[in-house]
Amino acid sequence: MATFHFDLVSPERIAFSGEVEQVDIPGVEGDLGVMAGHAPLVASIRPGIMTVTVGGKHEKIIVLGGLAEISEKGLTVLADTATSVAELDAAAFADKIAQMEEDLKEKEGSVLDQAIERLDHFKTIQRQIVNSTAMH
Repeated sequence: MATFHFDLVSPERIAFSGEVEQVDIPGVEGDLGVMAGHAPLVASIRPGIMTVTVGGKHEKIIVLGGLAEISEKGLTVLADTATSVAELDAAAFADKIAQMEEDLKEKEGSVLDQAIERLDHFKTIQRQIVNSTAMH
């Protein structure tokens, strides 16, 4: 399978840099699969789980928003936060969700709508982590 260069950058570090076969990205307008030769594109990323395929193996990485740029040079993802599912502290993530739920009481209008949407994304990530852990 053809490969392409992929860089995953967060404010804290370069989370990944190397040749990959495929990257599946949780896009704001829908999930996006990127392979070698993909058309140039810039897409916003929603909170979710990105899957990176290298050597036929899949690595799952939680991203909490950002931008993806596909060019002739490859794929660059500028993520607000990027954490490998294997490195995730599940208890801390659950606490973050509980705090987000508590904070909803203080919000209203469009700010409340945005907070609910972000909370829904976090809960979806949590369900995906639980389901993938239970199956493996």
